[in-house]
Amino acid sequence: MTHYVWDFPKEIFHIGSYAPRWYGLMFAIGFMASFNIMKLIFVKEGRKVDDLSSLLTHLMVGVIAGARLGHCLFYAPEEYLANPIRILMVWEGGLASHGASIGALLALWIYQRKHRDQSYMWLADRLAIGVALTASCIRIGNLFNSEILGKPSDVPWAIIFADTHDNIPRHPAMIYESLSYLMLAGVLSLLYVKTKGEKRGQMLGLMLVWVFISRFFIEFIKENQVAFENAMPINMGQILSLPFIVLGFLLLSGKLLAWCPWLNYADAPLVVEAVKETKPKEKTKAKKSLAS
Repeated sequence: MTHYVWDFPKEIFHIGSYAPRWYGLMFAIGFMASFNIMKLIFVKEGRKVDDLSSLLTHLMVGVIAGARLGHCLFYAPEEYLANPIRILMVWEGGLASHGASIGALLALWIYQRKHRDQSYMWLADRLAIGVALTASCIRIGNLFNSEILGKPSDVPWAIIFADTHDNIPRHPAMIYESLSYLMLAGVLSLLYVKTKGEKRGQMLGLMLVWVFISRFFIEFIKENQVAFENAMPINMGQILSLPFIVLGFLLLSGKLLAWCPWLNYADAPLVVEAVKETKPKEKTKAKKSLAS
């Protein structure tokens, strides 16, 4: 059986020592797509579009820092803790999507503390669409880098990656993930249109469950990333996916918001001012309300 040979260059072009990579371009495309989706949502719901630049900056820093720290601490802690300065050498490669997810959630929390008119869950639900699309783009970037390879396979769509120099057809695992996340972005978009984002926690919950269950099962047809995983019944990627799956189901069931209602709170100064104007003799202590 003849299989397709993937031998695409990693670099887009060369100008002296400057050689931007397709991976970086796909990363940037994902972020910009997410930005524009959020811009449409902000305009539609009457939010301040000027806040988006700050939101994007927080997320970029959180995702990149989280992805790098996740790789260093989850997959090679002894190596990087012995020489911590290497953690900063992002150009050497090594980013972990689970770390990126943690970084994004923390960055969103920091952003929300500065923009209290938007509740954490209001933001997280709407960002889920762009995050799914960005994840899909990043997996295509992994394809350009010939990384996150699948195990040997004889399926008709198996790909031979020239970089491996072994001439073995493999599952295009990164394409499987990319297609799954692209489908998720479509489902989340339809859910947003149908519910207008009013069912808090549902979009974020669905994204977490879909992404990390997909990741858990696709890991079975991936090559392990580090040697110590060979002695494990399930690999590190699968272990790290489990907490996110649980978190997703807690959101879908409504239990997380019942336990942590503050995730759905936002200061609403316009509401407070309206109360003062209509009832001038009453002293209101209302500082928070559910975000509209």
